[in-house]
Amino acid sequence: MKNTTPILIAFAFLTILKLHTAHQFQVGGDKGWVIPPSNDTDHYNQWATHNRFSINDTLRFEYKKDSVLVVTKEEHEKCKSSHPLFFSDNGDTSFELNRSGFFYFISGDSGHCERGLKMIVKVLEAENNVGHPANHTSTTTTTTSEAASVLKMDSDTLSQTLMIVGIIAMFTVFYM
Repeated sequence: MKNTTPILIAFAFLTILKLHTAHQFQVGGDKGWVIPPSNDTDHYNQWATHNRFSINDTLRFEYKKDSVLVVTKEEHEKCKSSHPLFFSDNGDTSFELNRSGFFYFISGDSGHCERGLKMIVKVLEAENNVGHPANHTSTTTTTTSEAASVLKMDSDTLSQTLMIVGIIAMFTVFYM
């Protein structure tokens, strides 16, 4: 029987590449989550439209003396929420986009939302679900999604993991 180790390593390598889809986005770039200039109140929506968000991606909000709220569409339009879906005021907030659809973000500090510190993010449907009815479910989609959340890692970790897998594969091929 032939040695199947190289085949298994290649399979593991390809599985990691396929499952790794999560990215971290720095909201607002280098400036972070701050009140935009008065002539640029749509700043964060423009930033969001220049990015493609997928399920399991993470938004990172960096700010000082402010907060981040996830709210309903109606609360976003009013710039006010008494019961947000999510709240953080720690200055360095990460929020995982755990489903497809729209997410509505506002500042919880008085007057900041009205001055443009708000954003709408659209998360694309998973590749496996494109073209399927909303109520369609499959074992493959669920399994892939679950595996992706277990193997979620940042790009540096992914690069290191892929390098290690490549080195192991190379040694396996040459020394076995």
